[in-house]
Amino acid sequence: MTADTIAINQLMDKFDGHHSVWLFGYGSLIYKADFPYLQRRPASIGGWTRRFWQGSHDHRGTPEAPGRVVTLIAEADAICHGMAYLITPEVFAHLDHREKNGYLRLATSMTFEDGDQTEGLVYIATADNTAFLGAASEQEIAAHIARSTGPSGPNSDYLNHLASALRELGRHDQHVFDIERHLAALRSE
Repeated sequence: MTADTIAINQLMDKFDGHHSVWLFGYGSLIYKADFPYLQRRPASIGGWTRRFWQGSHDHRGTPEAPGRVVTLIAEADAICHGMAYLITPEVFAHLDHREKNGYLRLATSMTFEDGDQTEGLVYIATADNTAFLGAASEQEIAAHIARSTGPSGPNSDYLNHLASALRELGRHDQHVFDIERHLAALRSE
């Protein structure tokens, strides 16, 4: 599958006719909501774990030297914590462009902190997109992030903002925090 997913996402009609839809964010969408929204609430989705396995050719890297950003990987008992936004369908055009580098809109069930549940959507970059980099050790990912930069700035800013946002939510993510620790160690050498 091509990395440019705008046209594919425009075909998703699951929420056609809805006046508003919940969007689940688990990466930069937690801390960088550059779109209008009606509500914002901490939430989680089950069966998925956050991993720095997606290449970023357009934000935190370049086509020649992609950075690493998060996607979700299916894992039976995992729970991924993030932020949910109630948006209007007009926001999809902006989000489809922002998430165009391999991410597909998928319907998902999400749970809010108070236990309420709803169906909404999430953008996930699956292993079959051409920008997918795949698994690596947290140390290798930290080294990759340390040398990557793109139009949206250093890849390390993305990692550090995400780690800070998770702490503000009171959520622990071992994968993210281990990469952050390895990156800090590289910088102190």
